Amino acid sequence: MALLSKDIGIDLGTMNVLMAERGEIVLNEPSVVAIAVNEQKIVAVGQEARDMIGRVPDNIEVTRPLREGVIADYEITERMLSYFIQKVSGPIRIFKPRVMITVPYAVTSVESRAVHEAAVQAGSREAHLIHQPLAAAIGAGLPVATPTGNMVVVLGGGVSEAGVAAMNGLVSAGAIRVAGLKLDEAIAGYVRRKYGLSIGDMTAEEVKIRIGAALPLDEELTMEVQGRDQVTGLPRSATLSSGEIVEALREPLGLIVGMVRSMLEKTPPELASDIIDRGIAICGGGAQLRGIDRLITRETGVPAFVTDNPVACVALGADKALQNYEMMKRSLVPT
Repeated sequence: MALLSKDIGIDLGTMNVLMAERGEIVLNEPSVVAIAVNEQKIVAVGQEARDMIGRVPDNIEVTRPLREGVIADYEITERMLSYFIQKVSGPIRIFKPRVMITVPYAVTSVESRAVHEAAVQAGSREAHLIHQPLAAAIGAGLPVATPTGNMVVVLGGGVSEAGVAAMNGLVSAGAIRVAGLKLDEAIAGYVRRKYGLSIGDMTAEEVKIRIGAALPLDEELTMEVQGRDQVTGLPRSATLSSGEIVEALREPLGLIVGMVRSMLEKTPPELASDIIDRGIAICGGGAQLRGIDRLITRETGVPAFVTDNPVACVALGADKALQNYEMMKRSLVPT
């Protein structure tokens, strides 16, 4: 039972919510909520709700309250956040926690205010917002407090972002609403076109994780998938290879790489030379896609590397920024 106030860094993602406290991840749950439609009552949150996707009757709706990194359903987001904050803080506490929540760089003032209000209503004493690329750079251990340029690429579920950080702030940043979910859609679309087979979102994501790659692999991976035949409507299976997934992902990955290239083109020359020396740090769930670092290196001509703990970087950076609030407050998102 936590009786004293906590400081929590929150990565409020389209796919997952991660919470960090004192340099450790204390929660990692899918951003999914299951609701009983008639009573508008929450049935399950997080992993339990994710397991229900595509497997529930009509009277239960399984939803992601965040779309492309911003709140799509305010009330459900607030209730989900409240559930997660209570899970981390404990049911009994004298002081409400202080939180630092990440938002995409392209967030509007209305969207950022919605996140701030949801965090306060969900039970935080004080809520601050930080842009995801800056939090990721801090969490990746890049020397953002120095006047040298540090470039980070965050490949999330709803948004892919790139930013150049220096002197505890973002010098330049960009975002594109093409990320993990769009990669899953591209895989499902490819299987539908090539094999006449409809597969679910969860299956497409599993294919991406198990055999997905950004570039051809030395050793081909294969996986059997089950789906519904588009002609007969009956269940059928097909065997996919990693080479096919490379082909399926070519277009969305091309858009992401294009965004990274345009960011490099906008970067001041002095900082660009630092980035060439240091390389581009890649983090977020999408950083786990095989060969993504080699693809970015090949397409930009700048060395790219995946950070040590790519999934946790953003939450850990938010936590660290909260610990150093006085130093960081000029760079936070106004609410």
